[in-house]
Amino acid sequence: MASKFQDDPKTLVSTQWLEDNLKDPDLRILDASWYLPTQNRDPKAEYDAEHIPGARFFDIDEISDLRSDLPHMVPPVEKFMSRMRAMGIGDGHQVVVYDGSGLFSAARVWWLFRLMGQTKVAVLDGGLPKWKAEGRKTTDAEPIIRDRHMIVDRQNHMVKDVTQVARASKLDDHAIIDARAPERFRGEAPEPREGLRSGHIPNARNVFYKSLLNADGTMKPVEELRTIFEAAGVDLSKPAITTCGSGVTAAVLSLALERIGKTDHSLYDGSWSEWGMYADLPIATGEA
Repeated sequence: MASKFQDDPKTLVSTQWLEDNLKDPDLRILDASWYLPTQNRDPKAEYDAEHIPGARFFDIDEISDLRSDLPHMVPPVEKFMSRMRAMGIGDGHQVVVYDGSGLFSAARVWWLFRLMGQTKVAVLDGGLPKWKAEGRKTTDAEPIIRDRHMIVDRQNHMVKDVTQVARASKLDDHAIIDARAPERFRGEAPEPREGLRSGHIPNARNVFYKSLLNADGTMKPVEELRTIFEAAGVDLSKPAITTCGSGVTAAVLSLALERIGKTDHSLYDGSWSEWGMYADLPIATGEA
């Protein structure tokens, strides 16, 4: 299975690829670890203790639109640019994003870079757990940072708001794909965020993000990914909208869609944190 893997600096690269390129002066590595409150993990403290050499910490909750009541919504362009400049990330850099779960929150930051018009960005397949399991080097040293200018060209078609998703659901002219666990999708399990209804967006299909991953946190081969989407009833001929609880694991679906060569996908940024909050939005329960 590993022999079929192809490194792609625009989607997914292996730990070996990253190690081979560690000394590239135009490589920038980001630790984008983020955890659910129930996991009781502090991503910044873990980064301070140990990270891949040269990695900077990307704070998903802080590099967001703090004016919104919803969690980690897309930041204003100016804020994204200023944060990246302060982290020494700019035009011409190859960015590799990883997280401490394997493949979880890193995909959100990959998607955010793509939204901002940056295409030389990849997720580290298997993340920090795989890197460490293979005995590769980690450090607690802070990287040396030099400012670098970044030109942002926001790709508005890559993100959807609640009005656009409501229209797509009603017309059934998009493949809406929900990354949450099946029992949450069906409305059988309570939502982790208080005050949200249970269920899913009408006409959505369920592809649990973990079903796209191997046991070691790496992404399954391209041909398997396509089969999983099709088996879930996803019509890949339609433009896709990915969604989840708060816009994090939806990006795992977006990454998988990009891997299979489907480029007409967008992400519902508010996801269920928004949809589940409004009583006037329709919900469905049970299987799709």
